[in-house]
Amino acid sequence: MNTTSVNRRRFVLLRCARCLLVLSALLLSHQLYAAERGKVVGGMPHATPDWFKESFLEIQDDVDEATSEGRHVMLFFQLNDCPYCTRMLSESFETDPTQAYIQQHFDVIAVNVRGDREIVFNESLTLAEKTLAEHLKVRATPAIIFLDAENKAVVRVDGYRAPQRFQHVLNYVSSQAYKKYTLREHLDQHLARNVYQLRDNPLFTATTDLSAVTGPLMVVFEDGSCYDCAEFHDKLLAHEDVQAELKPYEVVRLNTDDATEIIDPAGNKTTAKAMADALQMTYRPGVAIYADGQLRRRSDSLLYSYHFKEGLRYIAGGHYQQEDYRSFAQRRREELLAAGVTINLSE
Repeated sequence: MNTTSVNRRRFVLLRCARCLLVLSALLLSHQLYAAERGKVVGGMPHATPDWFKESFLEIQDDVDEATSEGRHVMLFFQLNDCPYCTRMLSESFETDPTQAYIQQHFDVIAVNVRGDREIVFNESLTLAEKTLAEHLKVRATPAIIFLDAENKAVVRVDGYRAPQRFQHVLNYVSSQAYKKYTLREHLDQHLARNVYQLRDNPLFTATTDLSAVTGPLMVVFEDGSCYDCAEFHDKLLAHEDVQAELKPYEVVRLNTDDATEIIDPAGNKTTAKAMADALQMTYRPGVAIYADGQLRRRSDSLLYSYHFKEGLRYIAGGHYQQEDYRSFAQRRREELLAAGVTINLSE
């Protein structure tokens, strides 16, 4: 083999070696990136109960059939891996006595808020599941809509409800009490008031003039009927990530069983109950978040720490002035994952 051939062979081998080094470096970089990127955990896949109705998704026909048998149609809007859906299904739809009551009085139809099945909602509205969810402004799952004999929504529940509180909603619909009075009035009449004893919390500020608060304000509505208030204090308000996001806030707890006069953020004289009623809150603890004297965000259902703290950040950081919450949440989620943070949806 002549000198030229030897040199050429050495050159080729050298180039191959360099290529292998580059590929190894790229592979190592990819592995490090993959190892450092955060994960989303806490999602809870949960199949709907097998006794949910196998509907052809022509809702008027479902309503007619249910009405003829003395029942109501319940639309259960859900999302895959939704921890709130899983908890409510487990506690209310798969546990007696609530499960038996639902089966007796309701035809339940599951709707996937990201699904593509076509739903004939009424004579003038036929949409894919995900488009119907958008049309009905489903922002939280589970979202539960009860329909009357005219295929009209009579009650809507957004988010998780404890089974004891959800039972009162079921009673309200099945008895057709919606023909006489509002759900709020029904709950006022029937909810036990000795479920919970209000507790102090160092995060709370004692003030009756909410209009005097200059920074971001979080108002918490509690009363003696609150099945979830103990969890709210012990798990949510005690969470270090939530407490970090609450630092810019003045937090005021209002007892809706107390008729003491207060001044709302707009400067109007009212009471805690009247203020909660005006916000159409039927859940306790209800949370209303204000900035610049205006209501910016509300929570009328149980939230876990991740979603709760991100809602606080969205308002206190002024992000509501530039983008809606959905775009903020998507951007923030990617930001956390890219920084290697593990997001737990259910702690």
